[in-house]
Amino acid sequence: MNDRADSNRRLTLRLLGFAAGAFAFGFALVPLYDVLCDITGVGNPKDLLRASTVQAVEHDDSRLVTVEFVADLPSVGNWEFRPVVTEMKVHPGRLYEVDYFAHNLTGRDTVAQAVPNIAPSKATGYFRKTECFCFVPQKFAKGEQRVMPVRFVVDPNLPKSLDRLTLSYVFYDNSTRVAALKD
Repeated sequence: MNDRADSNRRLTLRLLGFAAGAFAFGFALVPLYDVLCDITGVGNPKDLLRASTVQAVEHDDSRLVTVEFVADLPSVGNWEFRPVVTEMKVHPGRLYEVDYFAHNLTGRDTVAQAVPNIAPSKATGYFRKTECFCFVPQKFAKGEQRVMPVRFVVDPNLPKSLDRLTLSYVFYDNSTRVAALKD
């Protein structure tokens, strides 16, 4: 009987240790998430808030940076998604707007979400979107098509070695969100 009580006590201590470890891991994920967002430039709420308040005040008219626009779909045939222009030469510090075109070919009402990426990755901190369809999921009716704007500023502090940036989006169909957005 003593062996059983000792065994139960050891199991209880192990389970409590496991629960404490899981709690500590969950608690540590918050700063790890912030570090990951800072490194990748994706999903950082501080950057999104700062991007919404960016004003093009200081600009460098002596410099031109080429920004390429790319669109990708993870599955073929359900959507048409593309940039209206594929390339633009911009002066750092000035506010620009470019449009992307999306057409729902799924045959049903759906919701889509665009996930952005900036290349090269070291330019991520110097490319600021002030308005973007990627900030929120986009609700589309069956067969609906629309032009969606992106407003951006390339920071004048962009290293001189970088003269070409690529803004790319992957456009995901997320039809599971349709029911939640019908309200």
